[in-house]
Amino acid sequence: MAVRQADVVLVGGGVMSATLGMMLRQLDPSLDIVMVERLDHVAHESTDGWNNAGTGHAGYCELNYTPETDDGDVAIERALNINAQFELSLQLWSYLVEQGILPEPNNFINQTPHQSFVWGEDSVKFLKRRWERLKEHHLFQEMEYTESFEKLEEWMPLVVQSRDHGQKVAATRIQHGADVDFGSLTRSMVKWLETQPNFELMLNSPVTYLDQLDNGSWALRVKNQKTGETTKLEANFVFLGAGGGALPLLQKSGIDEARGYGGFPVSGQWLVCQKPEIVKAHNSKVYGKAPIGAPPMSVPHLDTRIINGKPALLFGPFAGFTTRFLKQGSIFDLFGSVKANNLKPMLSVSKNNMDLTRYLIGEVFQSHK
Repeated sequence: MAVRQADVVLVGGGVMSATLGMMLRQLDPSLDIVMVERLDHVAHESTDGWNNAGTGHAGYCELNYTPETDDGDVAIERALNINAQFELSLQLWSYLVEQGILPEPNNFINQTPHQSFVWGEDSVKFLKRRWERLKEHHLFQEMEYTESFEKLEEWMPLVVQSRDHGQKVAATRIQHGADVDFGSLTRSMVKWLETQPNFELMLNSPVTYLDQLDNGSWALRVKNQKTGETTKLEANFVFLGAGGGALPLLQKSGIDEARGYGGFPVSGQWLVCQKPEIVKAHNSKVYGKAPIGAPPMSVPHLDTRIINGKPALLFGPFAGFTTRFLKQGSIFDLFGSVKANNLKPMLSVSKNNMDLTRYLIGEVFQSHK
């Protein structure tokens, strides 16, 4: 069997592989790049617009990025770093639009205010202190703060609808937040890459073998699920951007760094609303604050989304139970991932994170009501 030689193999057709492939192509057009995807099209798992909040994680509204310190202050360093990283993403996308590589920005990113909303005296004090600390930095200087119900009815009418006006509440808002359709973004990048020389996209082709050779390069085998044909690949660099499918591939690689990693049988679920009269009443991403002792993901958020050009509201995520690592994975994914070197770390997750364990159990047994 002939071996297909490549400089780079990108495993997975999501936003991470597409972004890396795009950056490598811009830096060195001579690189021979192969992208392999197990499904019949790219950006269909976690990258798809329906499978994430599309927030861009700019640090504007995610309160777990700015934890309260023991002395009552608020640590903002993580939010600053995350925001700076998102600014780099914006610069990359702007450059690609200018070069005609990506379509008009509104095809994948739209301005959407980012807001944080809290209630209770202690949480209000925290949010005000957070605002005071963040607005001193130029990246957050346009952040607004209010404790006024009248202003909140303007900012987030659906969130405060029927809420007790005697309750202590507060919110912050940054108008220039964004909603990102990572699915559309990824499909546009891969579509352009396919027009370039020295790039090959292999669909319906899961990786069945991955091992490092004596010379430091990597050997892979991929099997086309439609034709049954197996292709051998060799590359100096392999990137595992396969989302939930990365763990078994990492284990196949045999590298020491793979030891101790495991999966957890948790999924994320969303409530979706596409009724025009309701969608029009809310234009923002509103994030709350987790109660003391609860994990950060325990407070769902209400997100304006524009997916494939159509507006919607997503409320969530709620935790579910699944043994699949991918939406289109196998129910045996979890069991197949358990090895001698990761059994202890996986068991310790429940033991050392009881708050998280209780939260997940409660979420799993919730009804739709």
